[in-house]
Amino acid sequence: MTQNTLTLPITGMTCANCAMNITRGLKKLSGVDEANVNFATEQASVTFDPKSVSSADLIRQVEKIGFKVATAHIDFAVTGMSCANCAMNVERALGKKVPGVVDAAVNFAAERASVEFLPAMVTPDDLAAAVEKAGFGALIQQQGDPADAEAEARREEIANQTRKFMVGAGFALPLFLLSMARDFGLIGTWSHQLWVNWLFLLLATPVQFYTGWDYYVSGLKSLRNKSANMDVLVALGSSTAYFYSLAVLLLSSVGGHVYFETSAVIITLIKMGKLLEARSKGKTGNAIRKLMGLRPKTATVIRDDQELEIPIEQVRKGDRVRVRPGERIPVDGLVDQGASAVDESMLTGESIPVDKKMGDTVAAGTINGQGTLIFTATRVGRETALAQIIRLVQEAQGSKAPIQALADRVAAVFVPAIILIAVLVFAIWWWAVGDFVTAMIRMVAVLVIACPCALGLATPTAIMAGTGKGAEGGMLFKNSRALEGATHLTTVVLDKTGTITQGKPMVIDLIPNRSEGVTEEDLLRLSASVEQGSEHPLGRAVIEKAKLSGVTLFSAEAFVAHGGDGVSAEVNGRDIRVGKPGWFGDQVGLISEQTIDRISGLQAQGKTVMVAADANTLLGLIGVADQIKPDSPPAVERLKKMGLETVMLTGDNRQAAETIGREAGVDLVEAEVRPEEKAARVKALQTAGKRVAMVGDGINDAPALAQADVGFAIGSGTDVAIETADVILAAGSLNGVPRSITLSRATMATIRQNLFWAFFYNAVLIPVAAGALYPFETLPMVLRQLHPILAALAMAFSSISVVSNSLRLYRTKISDR
Repeated sequence: MTQNTLTLPITGMTCANCAMNITRGLKKLSGVDEANVNFATEQASVTFDPKSVSSADLIRQVEKIGFKVATAHIDFAVTGMSCANCAMNVERALGKKVPGVVDAAVNFAAERASVEFLPAMVTPDDLAAAVEKAGFGALIQQQGDPADAEAEARREEIANQTRKFMVGAGFALPLFLLSMARDFGLIGTWSHQLWVNWLFLLLATPVQFYTGWDYYVSGLKSLRNKSANMDVLVALGSSTAYFYSLAVLLLSSVGGHVYFETSAVIITLIKMGKLLEARSKGKTGNAIRKLMGLRPKTATVIRDDQELEIPIEQVRKGDRVRVRPGERIPVDGLVDQGASAVDESMLTGESIPVDKKMGDTVAAGTINGQGTLIFTATRVGRETALAQIIRLVQEAQGSKAPIQALADRVAAVFVPAIILIAVLVFAIWWWAVGDFVTAMIRMVAVLVIACPCALGLATPTAIMAGTGKGAEGGMLFKNSRALEGATHLTTVVLDKTGTITQGKPMVIDLIPNRSEGVTEEDLLRLSASVEQGSEHPLGRAVIEKAKLSGVTLFSAEAFVAHGGDGVSAEVNGRDIRVGKPGWFGDQVGLISEQTIDRISGLQAQGKTVMVAADANTLLGLIGVADQIKPDSPPAVERLKKMGLETVMLTGDNRQAAETIGREAGVDLVEAEVRPEEKAARVKALQTAGKRVAMVGDGINDAPALAQADVGFAIGSGTDVAIETADVILAAGSLNGVPRSITLSRATMATIRQNLFWAFFYNAVLIPVAAGALYPFETLPMVLRQLHPILAALAMAFSSISVVSNSLRLYRTKISDR
């Protein structure tokens, strides 16, 4: 079954219960396999079968639940249509073949298409490509960035809420001042006349039914979905005070004191808190916005010997692109001409520019230095490294960490439990003091002080900040499970080649068997001829040495790679084998005692020794060394200071491995491990009760990366390793491992702090609002009789405190020392 994953930007959520309602609603649809809604990012990630349910169905379901999805709209001309069936074909190509298209309508008479789509998943370029693939033409004029549609929807929502808050404040402030002045006897007896209460009603009503209308609408939709969110509590609490006061005003027999100011100020304060919360939440997404801001809007391409400045969306693979000094590189490519130093800090976190020359790769978003570069575009649009980083960060920020499960379970029953507690508080106080008003005030205070939002924001805001901070430093967590898992590690397993070492071994020694008349050139020519069919780094080192030496190679036939032992081929009529010394150990007379001593001597120097043989005749020895990265020993030392055991896992012989291990400073060296055995070694450590991280960069590391509790892929490694790992270290430096673990520990500490304060806040202040401290006469009256207005103020700032605590992660120091 084909599975698609769609990210929906949702507006209108007010608390964690809203997110849970949307999650339940989406999961009810046939064909939806998984749905996760993140209140902090205001996004839904949905995995579904496109044959059973469409993206339009998903959006309609969200809207049915009572929320909106931010989409973009575009109209463009379609050429080449000859009949109504052509229009239907174009509609089908857009609506069915492009994931993220919500609706597509094509007018044959007007020769135009009207498309509604998700800007985070679809670009106008994708639409044009779909139309062209269907056999027609698309004339799309770029009119701003459609991706701005989501941001605009967010801005409009905040602007609408700001207007409502300003109206609420404009009416609630004079109402509050007049009411308090009357209660404290600061104004004359005229304030007790009936018309003043009618004035209070006039001031309170716009607040109740304009500023507070969203709470009624959202609360009713929540109840209709058989759930209850924060808005239910706000609507109940404010309505109780408002309608009680209205009854007092209309029925003089009930009494004379009204509480219009209570309902109005509650709504206004909570609206203010939600606004501040929304703006604070926006700051946690700064990393994504910064990354998106790195994409240039245009590119200079060379077509038909002419330079053209075109929108970035129109750059195609194979285009030759010119980048002048100081400009950002628009797409990924391979340098054809020129030389320069490129600032890649936005990708790797490393501040030192990287020299680029012909044949080197360049990445979108990086900044060209002093020279002009001309390169061939190899990856454009969503394929660029920058686009993939943005996608990874978005997916990580939208995922749920295991630690969030507790908060989700509490939030699911939170509002019904608060309503029950409020009713019990009302009943107990009315029974205890016999005063309806006192009981009502206590009930309202309990309803408005309870805050499920703080629980809902505790984990996702910290995850957003932590993954964003990581992205800025070249550490890309694929999901929040990896971010949490990194805090529990006890052992870090390190691959040697390309991880601890440079990964570019060089031939250092050529030792021919002169007794058989073999020269250095003969040894190099025959060995390199065999290795032409090999992809192993040692084999490539031999070939590179032959090229540098100007040695002409023979063609090789019947090439065979012998699973980690070596390679063989027929070269110039001779059966040549090149591989590990142990591979030749069973051939009597091939390797003499003197040769064994020479091999041991080379291995003691940290070199890997390759034996070359012609049938049963020794051709000679090749000593290859891979230089250790300068930053590997400090990184290993830092891991050890963090209390982590370090293990080096390599297929090299033990002597060479021990030498590198000693130089790197690892605790344990496991040598001569075949590629297929690496995952088993990791599993053995896990069986011994250890939480294991695997750090690697090669194809043969992929099974071990997948087996480990957390897999770290060096960003300079292969696509397979990067795809399998949980954390990508874009800089290609081992320093990223301790930095990532430091960041994960800081993030999880922040989450625990947030959850503690969220639970503590509700556990302590709900009883205070209920009047638990009233019997203690030595306490301040503000605590003994917590007024609903103070309760609303406390509730408004509880979520802000959680978000602000998460934002501190951006100031976390994760330097290499």
